[in-house]
Amino acid sequence: MPMETDEIYRRLTKMLREIFDDETITATPELMADQVAGWDSFAQLRLILTVEKTFSVDFAAAQITSLNNVGDLAALIQSKLQ
Repeated sequence: MPMETDEIYRRLTKMLREIFDDETITATPELMADQVAGWDSFAQLRLILTVEKTFSVDFAAAQITSLNNVGDLAALIQSKLQ
């Protein structure tokens, strides 16, 4: 059974809060890197590696570079879990 979208966002929220040490962050489809203090290329790499490990998925470089917001990331995760 595919993972529910709500569960993906719940897990992403937890990861974002840990990576950026900010308990106010909430993963929403519209959330973009430039809206989060400290979200640079190193934080992006850490997030992607954490996502891949947590959800047991692998992303191609082209998939990662095509992400525009957290909604794109959630959709990519969901597509890998199906």
